[in-house]
Amino acid sequence: MALQIQNTLSGRKEIFKPVDPSHVRIYACGPTVYNFAHIGNARMAVVNDLLVRVLKTQFKKVTYVSNITDIDDKIIEASKETGEEIYSITSKYTDIYNNDMSALGVKLPDIQPRATDHIKEMIALIQKLIEANKAYEKDGHVLFHVPSFENYGILSKRNRDEQIAGSRVDVAPFKKDPADFVLWKPSPSPLPGWNSPWGFGRPGWHLECSVMSEKSLGLPFDIHSGGIDLVFPHHENEIAQTCSISKHKEPKDFATYWFHNGFVNVEGEKMSKSIGNIRLVHELNKKYKGEVLRLTLLSAHYKQPLNWTEEIIEQNSKMLDRLYRVLLELSDTSVELELPTDSIMESFLDDLNTPKIIAKLNEEANSASSASKDRKVEIKKNLLSAGKILGILEDDPENWLGYNQKSKENSEEIERLINQRNEARRSKNFNLADTIR
Repeated sequence: MALQIQNTLSGRKEIFKPVDPSHVRIYACGPTVYNFAHIGNARMAVVNDLLVRVLKTQFKKVTYVSNITDIDDKIIEASKETGEEIYSITSKYTDIYNNDMSALGVKLPDIQPRATDHIKEMIALIQKLIEANKAYEKDGHVLFHVPSFENYGILSKRNRDEQIAGSRVDVAPFKKDPADFVLWKPSPSPLPGWNSPWGFGRPGWHLECSVMSEKSLGLPFDIHSGGIDLVFPHHENEIAQTCSISKHKEPKDFATYWFHNGFVNVEGEKMSKSIGNIRLVHELNKKYKGEVLRLTLLSAHYKQPLNWTEEIIEQNSKMLDRLYRVLLELSDTSVELELPTDSIMESFLDDLNTPKIIAKLNEEANSASSASKDRKVEIKKNLLSAGKILGILEDDPENWLGYNQKSKENSEEIERLINQRNEARRSKNFNLADTIR
């Protein structure tokens, strides 16, 4: 079995073949830290955490890098509004982000570089681009000249008009071309900035990930990932910056696979401040268990949009309760954790097919009460080993179900009812079993 993932660059599912099988390298664009992360940010983090877990079942060494953007117009605006120092804001929200993601079972990246620690490298890359006639300076700004890179649009598949319309950049008088994007811009006092050959200023957003990914992982690395909204212009611009001065001028000089997760909608609508439907992870963590939120984020295939509703959260909460009850019923069954059986592992390797995996775990749970002793061992192993990769079923069943919060008498009564229900199911008295449940 081999891992297959959807490559945005080719537009098809491909067998994953690392640049160096002894060391798989992944870079994901992380958060801009000026406020609490929303559930869309969390989906990227959870999906990439799952990808890393799956890769670690196949390869001995996996390095995962995900950055922190700690200089940005939104951060500067937050500082103006609150009167708080920029470093204080970014440090606070970096810690909050990491803690909120940890509650969802997301492990810290192996490397979490900050943009402001890489200004020197950004200036050096700009100088290389100017020397190669790929960028130019005008009025204290340095811009990448998009027509100078013939492969521009290769990732997003956008034509010239679509590139200009979607560039999110104003057509300024100092631009040679409407699609040109900023690498460096002036930062007049009291705005934050750094000295450069083009005056006091700060970098453009797209520049930082080109620099941090190369410094952390070297080029080319295996997988560059992020939310689908980053395909254009962010990742397209990263490719232009890095590959316009590379050997072959192709995206694979930068990263071999481009991996993107779909949007999260809320109650059928796109999240937006104007609608007031943004769901913050920090608030959701106060209301729901982390595994419930994580399973909900994985309940749809990562490539597809996910419709975030109270109903789907409740469904996944009940599903986890049920799986934990099965594990409690199998508490006397001893297993050694390995990989799940091939039928489940195949779904992990088939582009992280989480809906299929979840369906198979439910099938396993359904057959537990009437299973033979050997089959119970297999069921428990599948639940725990697949759960370990998914990042669920990692709690003690009694703790999850709240049994250790009950009195001893209540615990004994619950245990009696569980045994009675199992006996009813074995006797095919399903009405009684449902009543007991």
